[in-house]
Amino acid sequence: MSDMPTIFSAIQMRMQNLSQRQQVIAQNLANSETPGYKSRDVAEPNFGDLLQGAGGIGIAKPRVELTGSMQRLGAVQPSASSTILDKDVTETKPDGNNVTLEDQLLKMGKVQADFSAMTNIYRKQMVLLKTALGKGGNG
Repeated sequence: MSDMPTIFSAIQMRMQNLSQRQQVIAQNLANSETPGYKSRDVAEPNFGDLLQGAGGIGIAKPRVELTGSMQRLGAVQPSASSTILDKDVTETKPDGNNVTLEDQLLKMGKVQADFSAMTNIYRKQMVLLKTALGKGGNG
């Protein structure tokens, strides 16, 4: 990914994130009647990493290190996984399941719209690149 121009790397990173998010939303929908199931989502990608690789401009990432007191209070070290518990939950059923079909379908629609936007940005960048190379930017 480091050989690609930053814009293409950012598009690739976002499209991979949207693909993961679509899979997690599908899992949420499949488990909408599973007692105790907690709705999940996918963390947004860290675009600061792209800036770091694009010439040394960096964005400092917060680093959390748990102390013994924090652990005794029940804090856990954040995981590196991009799958997180959904923070936009509107209701929880008596069996503990908090998946709302309407919310999940709205999120799926947003994923589709965002994916279309990324595809359009990619196409426009390819046209600009072809034009800059003198290959004609019709497309």
